[in-house]
Amino acid sequence: MGKTKAVDPARVREKLDILEPRLAALLKQADEETDMKKKVKLAKKADQIRDKIRQAETGERFSRQTKRDLIAYSFIAPNFIGFAVFTLGPVLFAFILAFFKWDGNNPMDFVGLDNFMQMVGNKRFLASLKNTVVYCVATVPFTLAVALGLAVLLNQKVKGRNFFRTVSFFPYVASLVAVAAVWNMLFSPAKSGPVNMILYNLGVAAKELPKWSADKDWVMFTVILFSVWKNMGYYMVIYLAGLQGINGELYEACSLDGANTWQRFRYITWPQLQPTTFFVTIILTINCFKVYDIVYMLAGGSTGVLNESAIVLVYHIYEEAFRNWNLGYASAVAMVLFLIVLAITLVQFRGEKKYAN
Repeated sequence: MGKTKAVDPARVREKLDILEPRLAALLKQADEETDMKKKVKLAKKADQIRDKIRQAETGERFSRQTKRDLIAYSFIAPNFIGFAVFTLGPVLFAFILAFFKWDGNNPMDFVGLDNFMQMVGNKRFLASLKNTVVYCVATVPFTLAVALGLAVLLNQKVKGRNFFRTVSFFPYVASLVAVAAVWNMLFSPAKSGPVNMILYNLGVAAKELPKWSADKDWVMFTVILFSVWKNMGYYMVIYLAGLQGINGELYEACSLDGANTWQRFRYITWPQLQPTTFFVTIILTINCFKVYDIVYMLAGGSTGVLNESAIVLVYHIYEEAFRNWNLGYASAVAMVLFLIVLAITLVQFRGEKKYAN
């Protein structure tokens, strides 16, 4: 990379006759420029021309900047190659496959928009879309409220604050398989289940005890309740970071004006947390649309098959792709999910200016 080539003096002189006047003109323009931003840009251009002059005089094959760029690209190349082969390539192939019918063995047949048209009359798809939207609409506000409440409470100087912060964050880092098994045991549909036993002792009739994840009318409520409990600790930490960034002098000034706790929260805490709330809402909404593992672990049962009261979009994609081997249709559903997530991301970009600073 640092090897030189034979230098032709006449060729070098020809290049220098072009580069040196350009460098002199840039330096003169930079000296006369009063705007610092333009001055910096002119200085960068002058450095590039100096590099070209040195390259012409020494006969090096690559300039210093080119060498720096190649070194930088060599560091990111392994990761980028892995990303391109195992992520970017399959994603692009999935977009193409959405317009084909393919079972993985026979030749691919181009079907145009037929895969998308099948969704309109597919009860499993409509049920998965409905359940995903219901799950998202219910989970996002409840998780936000619980996470914000915990953050405000544990931001106070209370005894054992660090312990309770750790306990609140533990469900998020705990193994999903383990906590889901414990959750199913606690919310057992039988009368002997701990939660049902408490409800029975409180006066609920045995026939009216909820079946939780085993009941089509209670399964989504159970999944939502579990999701809020599982994820509240993570978003609590984000809110804690936002709370600790609020200037304490604002609270002091508000207290001098006679404001109570609710007024301090309403007029100081909540407005100051709007950027944090916006970020959390977007991330939480996207994660809710991609939910799969929680629903599978709670409502999959012994067969691992979700009924129409619990099925979600990502599970529907998995079911069509790896159970029915309808890869083209599964890719089309994945594209629909991608467009939904993309729309949410665009909302984030549009709201970024409003909540900046």
